[in-house]
Amino acid sequence: MKKTTIGGQALIEGLMMIGPKYSATAIRKPDGEIVVDKKPLPAKSKWSKIPLIRGVVNFVRQMVLGVKALMYSADFMEYETDEDNQSKLDKFIDKILGDKAKNAAIIIAVVISIAFSIGLFILLPNFIVSLISPGEKTTGGVILINLLEGVIRLVLLFSYLLLASRMKDIKRVWQYHGAEHKTIHAYEHGEELTVVNVQKYTTKHPRCGTSFLFIVMLISIVVFSFIGWHSVWINILVRLLLVPLVAGISYEILRAAGRSEWKGMKFINAPGLALQRITTKEPDDSMVEVAIAAFSSVLVAEDENADKW
Repeated sequence: MKKTTIGGQALIEGLMMIGPKYSATAIRKPDGEIVVDKKPLPAKSKWSKIPLIRGVVNFVRQMVLGVKALMYSADFMEYETDEDNQSKLDKFIDKILGDKAKNAAIIIAVVISIAFSIGLFILLPNFIVSLISPGEKTTGGVILINLLEGVIRLVLLFSYLLLASRMKDIKRVWQYHGAEHKTIHAYEHGEELTVVNVQKYTTKHPRCGTSFLFIVMLISIVVFSFIGWHSVWINILVRLLLVPLVAGISYEILRAAGRSEWKGMKFINAPGLALQRITTKEPDDSMVEVAIAAFSSVLVAEDENADKW
């Protein structure tokens, strides 16, 4: 089975694929037409090739590309609306900032998304545990209290995903997520990319962002256990400083899991794949068509397949 580093992100009625040299966003318009926006990727910096550091760099890079693609897909959902429906605030922002407004919105969205994730899944669990146990000195106590923090972190993650799954629009996004994984599986198994061939495969894939989140949760328990347990504010500061390290280690594990044939990787992948039961759903044929259109647009010769997220 051949491996590919192509990955993507589900959107509103479509999805984005990121390949070695291009990104492509495919959207199903309200009239049924599939429109594909293919763009060359900016050159990667030297930091994106350094182990541990490249995980953070590639994560932020994909966040930016993902927000751009999400805004692009949202525009199509408003494709036939009247411009008069635009709010006075929107018109004022467009008049003052012009094209810079969209770039500013992308930066703000990325910053808010990262801050929300760190606050909810890293800082809040620590704050909750600090209320229970303000200080632990023994090695065993530190490990136990970090395990408790990790359990709370996982509970928050599961709860967040389960609540999101109750939203109708999110269910469709996760169907497109499933279509993305099925298409990648079909390609990696050497299949011609047709709807029939793609639909044969599972919606779960070891290189999924959902698996990355789960690995982050586990790695954080290990890393934070080494720094001891202090006052709530010192704990929060240390965790903020260590988030890049946790993300970097998690990225390397996810990267290895997507490429390695070692049987032990099945145990490492299992929790993340299980979590994808929530974040991926079986797509219909029309969704698979969109996934194939996006994936095919970013394919390059295998010898050009550089290191990507």
